[in-house]
Amino acid sequence: MNQRYSYQMELSGIAESLENKTILVTGSTGFLAKIFVEKVLRIQPNVKRLFLLLRAADSKAATHRLHNEVIGKEVFRVLKEKYVGLDSFIWDKVTPVLGDIACENLGVKDSDLRDEMSREIDVVVNLAATTNFDERYDVALGINTLGAKHVLDFAKKCPKLQMLLHVSTAYVCGEKEGLIIENPLYMGETLNGTPVLDIEVELKLAEERLNELLSEEATEEAETVAMKEMGIKRARLYGWPNTYVFTKAMGEMILGHLRNNLPLVIIRPTIITSTYREPFPGWVEGVRTIDSFAIAYGKGKSTCFLGDPESIIDAIPGDMVVNSMIVAMVAHANQPGEFIYQVGSSARNPMKLAMLPDVGYRYFSENPWISKNGKPIKVRKATILNTAASFHRFMAIHYILPLKGLKVVNMAFCQYFRNIYNDYNRKIQYAMRLVELYNPYLFFNGVFDDTNSEKLRMAVRENGVEMDMFYFDPTSIDWDDYFMNIHIPGVVRYVFK
Repeated sequence: MNQRYSYQMELSGIAESLENKTILVTGSTGFLAKIFVEKVLRIQPNVKRLFLLLRAADSKAATHRLHNEVIGKEVFRVLKEKYVGLDSFIWDKVTPVLGDIACENLGVKDSDLRDEMSREIDVVVNLAATTNFDERYDVALGINTLGAKHVLDFAKKCPKLQMLLHVSTAYVCGEKEGLIIENPLYMGETLNGTPVLDIEVELKLAEERLNELLSEEATEEAETVAMKEMGIKRARLYGWPNTYVFTKAMGEMILGHLRNNLPLVIIRPTIITSTYREPFPGWVEGVRTIDSFAIAYGKGKSTCFLGDPESIIDAIPGDMVVNSMIVAMVAHANQPGEFIYQVGSSARNPMKLAMLPDVGYRYFSENPWISKNGKPIKVRKATILNTAASFHRFMAIHYILPLKGLKVVNMAFCQYFRNIYNDYNRKIQYAMRLVELYNPYLFFNGVFDDTNSEKLRMAVRENGVEMDMFYFDPTSIDWDDYFMNIHIPGVVRYVFK
């Protein structure tokens, strides 16, 4: 049954509620974290302090990373225009913390700093994650699963703590169909009826497999391949399609099981895309899930698009996710309980997959990508392959068979052709791997219920004054206009290399 939440306070003065607060942010060099930090500093200059946890060799390197990989990014442009002396303002409010959530005490070795943090922190925002679908199992367990526990353990040591906000993913649901409710995951549950999932066993199995590989003196590459394969295998054993969502699901289970009376908010965004409005439209960083296909298509490297045209692609801009985080953070401060929010668009403003190749064709026809030789790349309408079988036939006819011909004719000719063959083969295998990993989402038939999120939006609407500041209503998005004039131009500007 879906949970219904009652707020102990009216959502008035959301920005004001951040005044004099100290917030710990993990995963601070990530896409969402940068939007979050920028938003907090821009709307509430009187926030007391932001501790930003990041990995680095030493404190000097941590400061360097913060300067170059966070504050120095384009997303802080508006803030720089607002504050002439931005550097002094930033360093007065932001403290880089050398650490790693895969370790106990968040890897913070400076005991004085740990004590200071625990005394001051009001809110912990856990944004740290590895989002690779086929990450090494040991790495994904360390960050997405054990990392969640380490963050919780640290949060419990903070006497002033008002809440822990954890960012997960809506796709912890696996490959469910129909309406997917905003319910918590319980310790040990599986998605396919397989007997109880034991997280301790998973951690032990990963450790044993790693020790086996070390004893066999496996190369680093072989070790990585083996641990990646193990992650996918263990995920599918229990009904999850990949290592990422499996380890994130286990992280949620740990938080819900061990939180005691600590207020816990779990935000489950769907596919996160570029900013819709703030700090300016179209800012994006890294290749988002759906953008790898757009990049390949725009550069003329792909002429097909795999997926059911009638499937719903559930996307949500990054700034809307951050706004939902801040509102939930204020709404549930000091309110014991576990609160789940699915933040997406499929329930209220669904977008069909068929729109993406169409808008991609229109955009790159009008704004062709310029190749290395200075010539515009001419695109043609993509072939839509609506089954996995049709994709494999397409690849066989257009790529694999010609590749075999190249091997037969030229492999004995010279090293030059052998290099061409090997490079071409690697690219084909990479494309096939990407499709295998993304396949569940290209044929996804679920709709994410957002009743709890809508209730939160209603509270903001009732506030009125701050509705424009903390918008996260997907019905306001015209998807065709957004992709044509905001998202794809943003991807071209910030991601295309």
